[in-house]
Amino acid sequence: MPLDAFPFAPETLLAPMEGVTGPTFRQLLAARGGVGLLCTEFIRISRAPLAPQALAREVVKVPGVPLSVQVMGNEAEKMAEAAAHIAAAGADVVDINLGCPMPRVVRKGVGAAMLRDPALLRDVLGAMRAAVPGLLSAKIRAGFERSDEVLAIADAVVGAGVDFITVHPRRRVDGYEGVADWRIIRLFVGNGDVWYAADVARMRAETGCAAVMIGRPALRNPWIFQQVAELAAGREPFRPRGEDVLGWLETLEGAFVAEHVGARSGPEAEGRARRAAVGRIKELVSWLGRAVDDGGAWMQETLRSPDLDAMLRVSERHLAGFGSERLDLDAEGHLALARSGRAEAA
Repeated sequence: MPLDAFPFAPETLLAPMEGVTGPTFRQLLAARGGVGLLCTEFIRISRAPLAPQALAREVVKVPGVPLSVQVMGNEAEKMAEAAAHIAAAGADVVDINLGCPMPRVVRKGVGAAMLRDPALLRDVLGAMRAAVPGLLSAKIRAGFERSDEVLAIADAVVGAGVDFITVHPRRRVDGYEGVADWRIIRLFVGNGDVWYAADVARMRAETGCAAVMIGRPALRNPWIFQQVAELAAGREPFRPRGEDVLGWLETLEGAFVAEHVGARSGPEAEGRARRAAVGRIKELVSWLGRAVDDGGAWMQETLRSPDLDAMLRVSERHLAGFGSERLDLDAEGHLALARSGRAEAA
């Protein structure tokens, strides 16, 4: 894909992440700017018809930011039917998950398992292409067992009519181990090991990729898209301090509680909502804590906290006086904690 072919600007995408990239989280990240395309977590497509309520939960757009809805499945007829419904519901892009490496997914013959069968790729994607009037994309890995498979895979995917491909340059057998081989992503949307905002410019300069997708690094640093945009504009990128991390946690609390409360009201509903939000915030703390230079003390104590109030008290006690020099959240990664074994692959 030539550099001018990616259809959205800025050329940065929020990756689909199961259990994370729901509507509320997408909206919170988009509010900081710098995201050209938001992606949903994947929707599993089975023999049962796609439920309208599943679409209503996922096809929720942030004003001014295009939305990609990801689907996972391997039956051509059902995938085409689902893709047509998703496009009609307002998705700007319908994306197929061909990259999930999890054993439970591979055993079902979906996700990265489909990379072993170019004929199946052509059948499924061809049916989806006929059903989708707008943009169709695919997220792949650099092969199932051998990275030299990636060009044949890409040929099959492009031949079926996909508009653009995102490639995570690890093989399925690699899982999230090792270092992403950026050489493989030339002419694709790049993904993998983009831990700092400066990595985005470096990836594009080194590979010529059309755009960059960011996944778990955005959980570790929710300011990364903003910093990418600031670097691209020649401005001094934002350097978060401890008080900014506290503000982010308070924002998460308010947003997740409001999401769980929904149309219900009363102290009982709010109590349930606050309990439901605890696990979601702890998951994000488990990533954000890897950027705090305190030996893991804040993250560990926060993850042991029984409720939201305790989490915020712990966070204020640990982080209130932290300057930016104690946080590995700047655009350049001055502490390089993500490159020292304290973070996993994107």
